[in-house]
Amino acid sequence: MNEAHEGSVSRREWLTVAGTAAAAAAAVHGGLGPAEAQSRPTADDLVRMVKGARAFDLSFTWNEQSPVLNLNPPYAFALNRTHRMTHEIFGQVPGSRVSWASDIMYFSGQHGAPTIDAIGHIGRDLKLHGGVDAVAATATPAGIGNDLGIDSFPADLMLNRMVFLDVARQLAGGKPDPLPPGFEITGKHLEDAMKAHGVEVRRGDSLMIRTGWGQYFGKDNARYLGEQSPGPGQDAARWIIDRGVRLAGDDTVTFEKRPAAYGKELFSVHMMLLADSGIYIVENANLEGLSAAPVHVALLVLTPLKIQGATGSPLRALAVAP
Repeated sequence: MNEAHEGSVSRREWLTVAGTAAAAAAAVHGGLGPAEAQSRPTADDLVRMVKGARAFDLSFTWNEQSPVLNLNPPYAFALNRTHRMTHEIFGQVPGSRVSWASDIMYFSGQHGAPTIDAIGHIGRDLKLHGGVDAVAATATPAGIGNDLGIDSFPADLMLNRMVFLDVARQLAGGKPDPLPPGFEITGKHLEDAMKAHGVEVRRGDSLMIRTGWGQYFGKDNARYLGEQSPGPGQDAARWIIDRGVRLAGDDTVTFEKRPAAYGKELFSVHMMLLADSGIYIVENANLEGLSAAPVHVALLVLTPLKIQGATGSPLRALAVAP
C-alpha cells in the first residue's frame, strides 16, 4: 500500500475533482451544451487527483513457488539470455558497450495473482454465455471465439467503481482472522458486510470479497490450494447476480467455496457467474492492504493482457482511493 505523499490533495479536493470529472462525463453522454461541459477538469487536474490518491497493490509476486491449482498447467520461468552472455557477443564489438537479458515464460491464462477468467472459460452443458456452442467456439487451438476470450474484456471495466466487502473481518469482530476452512459465504454475509461498512453495491460495480486466505498465498500453499478453502456459494452468487455486479473477485485460488460441489454438480458458482450471467471472476487477489486501511469503495484499475482467444489473463491490479 502506498499512502498519499505529504502535500498531496486532500480527500475533499480529490472528491471535488472526481465529481467534476463525473459531471463532465455526464454532460458529454447526456448531450449537454458547452456551458455545462466547461467544468471538465484539465489533464493536470486529473493527474494531480490520481497522484494524490492512495494506491493499493492487489497483486502478489508471482514465481515458481506460487500456488498453482493442479487443474491448470505448471508455470515455468527462466532467463534465456544473461548480461554476461550478450556482452560476450555484442558488448566487445569495437565501440559497443551494450548487454541485455531476456526470458522465457510458460504461462497459462489461469496463472497470476490476481488472475481473471474470460467469460468463455466456463460452460454449462456445453453452452457458453449467450447460448454459444462451446464445442464450436473452441474448435481450433487458436482460442475461444465469439468474442468470449479475454481479448474482448470491456475497456470501461478496466477503470471501474469497486466495493470491497471484508466478510472475514466482519465475522471476526474486526480482527484480521481468516474465515475457517470450507466456510460458505452467503448472500446474507455479503449484505451484512455491506451494511456494516456503510457502502452500497450498485449495478455495474466491481466487487471484491475478502476471506482472509490471501494470508496463506506463498506461505502455506498446501492450505491455500487445499480442498477446504472458503468462498461464495450459490446463494452469494445469486446475490451478486441480482445486484448487477459485472466483475467479482476474492483472495482464494478458485473464488468459490471448496469443495466446489453441490450434489453431483461441480463449480456451480463459476457456471452461474460466467456462463449464465457474463460476470467476470478474479482469483488470487491480495486484499490485505484494503482490509488494514480500511477502504471499502475505490477505483479498481484492472487490465488483462489482450491475447486473442485466451481463457484468462494474469493481472497487475490496483485499487485507488482518496
